Amino acid sequence: MERTGSINLAGQISTDKSVVVLLLSNLVTIVLAVFQQWNVFVLMWIYWGQSVVIGYFNVHRIMDLREFSTSGFRINNKPVKPTPETQRKTAVFFAIHYGMFHLGYMVFLAEKTSVEGGFPFFGVVLCIAVFFLNHWFSYRYNREQEQDRVPNIGNIMFFPYIRIIPMHLMIVAGVAFFGGSSGALIAFLLLKTAADVAMHVIEHAMARADARRASRSLP
Repeated sequence: MERTGSINLAGQISTDKSVVVLLLSNLVTIVLAVFQQWNVFVLMWIYWGQSVVIGYFNVHRIMDLREFSTSGFRINNKPVKPTPETQRKTAVFFAIHYGMFHLGYMVFLAEKTSVEGGFPFFGVVLCIAVFFLNHWFSYRYNREQEQDRVPNIGNIMFFPYIRIIPMHLMIVAGVAFFGGSSGALIAFLLLKTAADVAMHVIEHAMARADARRASRSLP
């Protein structure tokens, strides 16, 4: 069994170009949020959009798989084989489940967000678009490497939830503790960026470890 502690965060950050692009995309949000004095609900819209982007590319990751393991993975409480049908069902289930979660999240934000005094629509769209470009680069950068592995399709399906939970816990912490001062806002954004980068690195490290285990188990 491989230990989580064996993940070398610093080493992977220094060698993974997609991490640099992720840092730059977060920097855009930090600069705009500070100079335009955005409140936490503006940031929540941005992070909602980022979560949708993560889910969108995860559907592509599932459908791009050439070979995959289904060890421990079940559909309707039944074990499944690594077939194209399993691949399609997994992608559809993830898209519906993840999409419904974010639809509910969007309704919540729409009810809580006030547009009185103006809402920075352009800034929000810009931050989401930059994050989309970051994930497009990360997707292209890591896709060929993933094709040479035999990952577990169930773990790939659940990776986005592992990725976004810390991100949204940071949002809740920001609402509860950081208030509205510019210094607190910067601290919140930096902590969120650190959590985002760490989860990005851990996600890909877990995928590599999972693929190695699956490869060793193949006949």
